Amino acid sequence: MSLAINVAKAGVGQTSPNPVVGAVIVNEGRVVGIGAHLKAGEPHAEVHAIRMAGEKAKNATAYVTLEPCSHHGKTPPCADLLITSNVKRVVIATTDPNPLVAGKGIAKLKAAGIEVEVGVCKEQADQLNAVFYHFLEKKLPYVTLKSATTLDGKIATVTGESKWITGEAARNDVHLYRSIHDAILVGVNTVLVDNPSLTTRLPNGTGKNPIRIILDSTLRTPLDTNVVNDGKAETWIVVTNKVTQEKINEFSGKKGVRVLQLPESSLSVTAVLTLLGEESISSIFVEGGAEVNGSFLKEKAINQVIVYLAPKLFGGKHAPTSIGGIGVESIDDAVQLTIKSVEQLGEDIKIVAQPR
Repeated sequence: MSLAINVAKAGVGQTSPNPVVGAVIVNEGRVVGIGAHLKAGEPHAEVHAIRMAGEKAKNATAYVTLEPCSHHGKTPPCADLLITSNVKRVVIATTDPNPLVAGKGIAKLKAAGIEVEVGVCKEQADQLNAVFYHFLEKKLPYVTLKSATTLDGKIATVTGESKWITGEAARNDVHLYRSIHDAILVGVNTVLVDNPSLTTRLPNGTGKNPIRIILDSTLRTPLDTNVVNDGKAETWIVVTNKVTQEKINEFSGKKGVRVLQLPESSLSVTAVLTLLGEESISSIFVEGGAEVNGSFLKEKAINQVIVYLAPKLFGGKHAPTSIGGIGVESIDDAVQLTIKSVEQLGEDIKIVAQPR
């Protein structure tokens, strides 16, 4: 099952809106088939593994990280394939919460006389699909808030200089995160100050570019910025009802640029996330400035926090910190986090935490 989980990791960030799944077929103690789901609409992990195993799937044990599907979607049911392949036993890490599956795949396997075991490496398998589970239940994107700060919590010097706080290893790690999210989100001030590309730039040139989402209540995004003109990824600009149709029309000729207008006079995080959920965005990597980050904290709309700590001290009471806004008044009002991992990347420290 550990092998199946590691194989499943190959699909992280590629299968949206589907879950990531890995499968391993074992016959007489030998691995005879391995597969992973790599893209929505394409064959599931079990299909790849069974194809590799061929005749050796008969009387074999199949290890699958998620309950095999039992319904006809874009692909046929994997439970049926396991049955017709005459596997003897199926070991499943975790059940599928999707109402279309939700125990039905397990029931179908058992009805066919196949031995089924559930719960092996469940925690690791569930963590793989945290985004899928969240979107399935809430119909809202899974939000990862990222910041890169000095040890004293600064994201820039008192003069606004911020390149580069962290080293190359940490910056490469950020690009990996960009590649596995549906979208990256910033505020318009980031666009105005930095004119960023907001693309994935991994050393080997791999990785997909996320959709670039700009929160811009009055549509101040200049027409000559990278996110509007480079064509490297889609750009969605979210605006309020204060923006005229004439102003919106200025962007209509820009390839890959959409202006999404909310009926409110101000952009609330809840309204933005609801809109993006309706657009089937299941995961967002927030790389905004202090005010955008503060808005997400205020509305407690954070599912994961990633902080890169650089061994530097900037000081200065006017040097910006990673989260702005008015903050909490009482310690009891703080968002309590559980640290999931701590890792050194070059000279920097990476901390991953999740709300309790």
